[in-house]
Amino acid sequence: MNEIGKAELVRQLRELGVEAGDILLVHTAFRAVRPIEGGPLGLIAALHEALGSEGTLVMPSWSGNDDEVFDRASSPVTSDLGVTADMFWRLPGVRRSDHVHAFAGVGPAAEAIVADPLPLPPHIPASPVGRVHDRDGKILLLGTDHSSNTTLHLAELLADVPYRTTSTSTILEHGVPRRIDYGENNHCCVRFALADDWLRDAGLQREGRVGHAQARLMRSRDLVRLALEHLAKDRLLFLHRPEEACAECDEARASIPAG
Repeated sequence: MNEIGKAELVRQLRELGVEAGDILLVHTAFRAVRPIEGGPLGLIAALHEALGSEGTLVMPSWSGNDDEVFDRASSPVTSDLGVTADMFWRLPGVRRSDHVHAFAGVGPAAEAIVADPLPLPPHIPASPVGRVHDRDGKILLLGTDHSSNTTLHLAELLADVPYRTTSTSTILEHGVPRRIDYGENNHCCVRFALADDWLRDAGLQREGRVGHAQARLMRSRDLVRLALEHLAKDRLLFLHRPEEACAECDEARASIPAG
């Protein structure tokens, strides 16, 4: 495949609908985007140029290590988030949350988006994804799909879904590491793919190529609004049915209080 240059990446992003001044939450799988000029840093530079000086770029930045206290200055991101996210938080001027469910951001709205204390569950309204939603931000899925779209977890919590499986983290309390357990709306997330049809039918999802990857762009508020409409009819919509034998979804169902 041919290497795609920065100017072409910026053109693709703008054609997709990324505008100067946007707040943009990006989930990306760089292996789908490459080869591009400058590698992951070239992609970040193109995103910056498309957003301009008044835009804010946000990426997930959690470590995934539940056994160690998170350090925003040194904890690498989990491998699931990819090389772009792991490079992004290390760049000069990027702000990173000071908790294990971290996001990172740069731009005028970055500090307000990432500054919340530890959110439990991780995607409550007072969390980075909640702040992007509050500010009418956009979501870019680049080389990935809605199974990576953390904003759908925000919609679940706003809809008061009844499932909460136990998650564990290590926090620093008065200088001493302490393990904590909490309930989280976990499941396999495969059925988050339903959002494709909802957004497409409403004409609210832009799709196209960025680099060599398939990209989806939507407003956070549009996504959450449509998800809430569907969850109002079935709060278990995102869980596989019992006969589909999904262990993660079965665990979520088992957590629902009886009665």
